Amino acid sequence: MDVFARILKQRAIEPDAVRDVDAAWDAFGEFLQIEVQGIERTENDGDGFIVEWGRWGWNDDQPSLSFGRLLAVNDASDRDDPDWQPEYWKVELQLIFAEDPAWADIDSLGHQDTGFDYDEIGAPRTAALGEMRRFIESYPQLAAMWRAEPTRSGLALEQAG
Repeated sequence: MDVFARILKQRAIEPDAVRDVDAAWDAFGEFLQIEVQGIERTENDGDGFIVEWGRWGWNDDQPSLSFGRLLAVNDASDRDDPDWQPEYWKVELQLIFAEDPAWADIDSLGHQDTGFDYDEIGAPRTAALGEMRRFIESYPQLAAMWRAEPTRSGLALEQAG
C-alpha cells in the first residue's frame, strides 16, 4: 500500500483526495508493474487486479469505483498440508462520487466488476489494463463516472477472502 501511496503522491495525487480518475488509473497501472516479493506466482493467481463499481454500505451507498490489486501471500507455512492456502491481501483505491443521473442505474449493469486479471507484469499486464479500460468505456454509466470528479477517496490494505 505504501508503494501505491508513494506513486500517487509523486503524481501530486493525495490518496484521500483523488480528483482525477485518469491520473489515479495511470498511477494504478504503474503500481501494478512493480514486482512484489513473497507472493505466489502469477500462474497460481498470486498477483491479480480488478476494477469494481457500485454502491456499498461501507461508503454510505454512494456511487463508487475501486481499483484493486489482490496478492496471494506465501506465508511459508506447511505447504504439504492438504488444507494449505495462501493469505490473500487486497490493496484498494476507492473513489466515491456524488449522485448523478448519468450513473443512477449503476447497480443494474448485471455485474459489478471486470473480473480479476492475472496477466504477468510487463507487456501482458499493460495490454490487460488497456482491455479493462475499453471494457469500462463500453458502459456509458461507467464512462461518465470515469470522467467525473470523485468527492472523496481512500486507499486501504485489507485481508481478503
